[in-house]
Amino acid sequence: MRLFKSTAIIGGLTLVSRLLGLVRDILIARFLGAGIVSDAFFTAFKLPNVFRRMFAEGAFNAAFIPLYAKRIEQDGEKAADDFAAESASWLFAVVAVLVIAFELTMPWSLNIIAFSMDKSTVVNGITPYDLAVLYAWLTMPYLVFMSMTALFSGILNTRNHFALAAGVPIVLNIFMIGTLILSGGLAWSQRNIGLALSAAITVSGAVQMFMVIWGCRKAGVKFGLRRPRFTPGVRRLVTLGIPGIISAGITQINLLVSHMIALSQSSAASWLTYADRLYQLPLGMIGIAMGVALLPSLSRSIRAGRGVEANMTLNRGLEISMFLTLPAAVALYVIPDFLIAGLYERGAFTSETTAQVAKALRWFALGLPAFVLLKVLTPAFFARENMRTPMIWAAISAVLNVSLGYTLFKNIGFHGLALATAIAAWVNVIGFAVLLLKSGHLAPDSRLKKHLPRVVLASAIMGAALWRGRAVLPDLAASNLFVDFIWLIAVTGLGVFVYAIAATLLRAYDLADIGGAFSKSASKD
Repeated sequence: MRLFKSTAIIGGLTLVSRLLGLVRDILIARFLGAGIVSDAFFTAFKLPNVFRRMFAEGAFNAAFIPLYAKRIEQDGEKAADDFAAESASWLFAVVAVLVIAFELTMPWSLNIIAFSMDKSTVVNGITPYDLAVLYAWLTMPYLVFMSMTALFSGILNTRNHFALAAGVPIVLNIFMIGTLILSGGLAWSQRNIGLALSAAITVSGAVQMFMVIWGCRKAGVKFGLRRPRFTPGVRRLVTLGIPGIISAGITQINLLVSHMIALSQSSAASWLTYADRLYQLPLGMIGIAMGVALLPSLSRSIRAGRGVEANMTLNRGLEISMFLTLPAAVALYVIPDFLIAGLYERGAFTSETTAQVAKALRWFALGLPAFVLLKVLTPAFFARENMRTPMIWAAISAVLNVSLGYTLFKNIGFHGLALATAIAAWVNVIGFAVLLLKSGHLAPDSRLKKHLPRVVLASAIMGAALWRGRAVLPDLAASNLFVDFIWLIAVTGLGVFVYAIAATLLRAYDLADIGGAFSKSASKD
């Protein structure tokens, strides 16, 4: 069992990627702000990302990794590599056809996510919708590259080579940061900066794909693309993958509907996107890293008949994820305006934009623990080749999210969409937890029961300290970038210090447990 070491590797590299992503978003906020160009760019970037999560990172890898792990455990690495080659051939063929279809029909197919975008108002010779179409033509090929990257990353993760797979997303941020610095320094128009960013996204996808292919070769994986054949392995993959595609599809459609509703209000889609980026920082570092490490670990434990080890792995995943997530969620809820102003408020990003983004971020913060718990609990189903249950609950949460989101949007404004997303996530978590407890696939141990309430209390103490301290903090909008970052680091450090002291005094987590976990993870599996 290498869960803890694997999570540390993935989490550390994901943190680097997310920090660079934060730099990227600060620059986007500086040069694009929240308006017509940013709405068009975020919409165009969302299109390939939605289908990537449906066909590759979501459904495909959720079905592929347990089957690939099973082949390694039962039939050896050569049989596993043959299965990977068969799977890669089909994935490439399906995604390539999808991308070509979108490229040929983009002026019409973009309506899938942007039908409510303005198609009549002409700004600098082009409508907001036409601008989004132009950007989407450039970003759509990203789907092919990232789908293949997801497959090769899944192979590396299953073989316990986590570093490269976790590190390749850094490439996207480096390309985008470089593009923003160059185009901004040359004083390009916002429209041309959006064009350059869209092209940089696709180029970065090609680089990421070639990097993980090289990593697989270095790890001893030997296969190449071949003519797609409907073998028994592929049939099993499709059988498991279709519910996964439906599940991921429902979730992504859910997000798209929220985006479409937001597009009906000028700049609202950008406000939600900036808020989403901030809560994605802890989600990516903790939740996604934990989920990526859990799926192959649980799959191999279950295939080898080590049920007790699988349950212990899930318990530690819940414990560590909440120890790291709850204080982050509290901080995002208590001081969202301070964080947003310090990070984004300069150039085209105004104080009004800060106020609007803070409304959404506060509601997203309430859902952050649920978003992370979903990343931890879902592998418990996927590792057992149970795709049906997540599909059903994805449908339930999606219906709740869309209906509640539309109602709240009409009654309290765009930030009601963020609140609806948080509520739907918690409903999904409760459903998963009840089913896992009833089936015996999750049995909370004494350590989890003892530490979790103490983590909640330590987080509350930290939140109270930040709340009291907020009254004496300066208005960062009146400061320069260097001073803003100094204040952000100081306040973040204070929160970490208070939480660490509270957690230590409450014995919410024993440092000896962490060291023991890492040493055990290094000696097992």
